[in-house]
Amino acid sequence: MPPSPDDDLGELIVRAARSLRGRWREVLEPWDLSPHQARALGVVGRAEGLRLSALAEGLRIAPRSATEVVDGLAGRGLVERVPDPTDRRAVLVQLTDEGRRVQAEVSAARAADARAALGRIPADERAELARLLRRFVDG
Repeated sequence: MPPSPDDDLGELIVRAARSLRGRWREVLEPWDLSPHQARALGVVGRAEGLRLSALAEGLRIAPRSATEVVDGLAGRGLVERVPDPTDRRAVLVQLTDEGRRVQAEVSAARAADARAALGRIPADERAELARLLRRFVDG
């Protein structure tokens, strides 16, 4: 049975994701960050303070893995653990000033790379692709 157009589309989506993921690793090289660390900076940066469980949920990883990511970022001075003012037994993770600077630089570099990678596609087609992918992802 020959592959259906949907099979080809699924493979194209996987190939596109792999391509972008490879570019993402290259973009992160100047900061010596892994994609997980960069994503964690973004998630933490969107909150005033975040519990590890919420970070794990935001990254879709196990809480133990989130602890390891935070340990690595804290060791580099990019995040810090602070007491939760609403629960003295809990700890929040927040960006340091250096973490905010790095997160902003990484975000700008990623946006520039995405523009370069997708720049071959006309703007109206990019908008349509974004609309369709949002519909697919939000399901």
